Amino acid sequence: MSQPSHRAETIPVSASTPVVSVAPVVLPAPGRTVDLQMRVSAPMTGRDLPIVLLSHGHGNSNNLSSLNGYGPLAHFWASHGFVVIQPTHLSSKTLRDVVNPNDPEAPLFWRSRAEDMRRILDGLNVIEASVPGLQGRLDRSRISVAGHSMGGHTAGMLLGARYTDPHDGTEVDLADARIKAGVLLTPPGGGGADLSAFAAERYPFFLNPSFAEMTTPALVVVGDRDASPHLTVRGPDWHADPYVLSPSPKCLLTLFGAEHGLGGVAGYDAAETTDESPERVEAVGRLTWAYLRSALYPGDPAWEDATEALKNSPHPLGRVERK
Repeated sequence: MSQPSHRAETIPVSASTPVVSVAPVVLPAPGRTVDLQMRVSAPMTGRDLPIVLLSHGHGNSNNLSSLNGYGPLAHFWASHGFVVIQPTHLSSKTLRDVVNPNDPEAPLFWRSRAEDMRRILDGLNVIEASVPGLQGRLDRSRISVAGHSMGGHTAGMLLGARYTDPHDGTEVDLADARIKAGVLLTPPGGGGADLSAFAAERYPFFLNPSFAEMTTPALVVVGDRDASPHLTVRGPDWHADPYVLSPSPKCLLTLFGAEHGLGGVAGYDAAETTDESPERVEAVGRLTWAYLRSALYPGDPAWEDATEALKNSPHPLGRVERK
């Protein structure tokens, strides 16, 4: 039996509004290789707007891993009431001509990524003044973080996950209390024997993660076909570790048939999306929007309404667990 093409549309969201998107917005960053460049997308109307810091992944494309990527999510969230701030991390291929490949953090710049986000929060006054029409419209009490793949690692660190620096053995804690909720899209999981030999050798900071301190509310989104053999020997369930190994309150969204691209969240018509599905991308946008609404506005029924619609679909796109 063929499945209806409109399943994602049954997940309720608010009415969309026109969006303004400005890039590059440049934040001076003394001590960083280059100043921090961002894209800021916001609804053209409304006040007291909540904020999403969106961290890109680390892929093969030149521009998806930069402020120019993740259009499907950034535009969706902005058109439904969020201000979305997308930095270009030092791991981006757009910076390969200026970043030192022998930097101790290269090529993923795992610590620098989280520091970028904290720098953005410290510089909200500059960012707000740099975007026409945004002045005075941010709600700084409702800040969230989201990230895909390596960006999920970045988001997890800001929510409290800790990693051991392989160069000096120190535990790195970059949790930021200004961030009230998060969304981790296909994040990295546990270390040790769970890692592939390639990941253990190339990315040793993955070896000893701790999710026990990741106390901030979060939604972890995974695909049940996201094997990621270059990173783990375990298979798709590895990406759910930030949910399984962290304390409540947490939610886990498992998307059926989804691989690492979750249908194509990193960009429109991206060639490396192995599971291209506009419907799946729409579902990710709607469900993550609903989660953030309810997480940042206690009592808002968006998340309950969305998960109920997902569960009651005759052909569900995924399932939700919570603790």
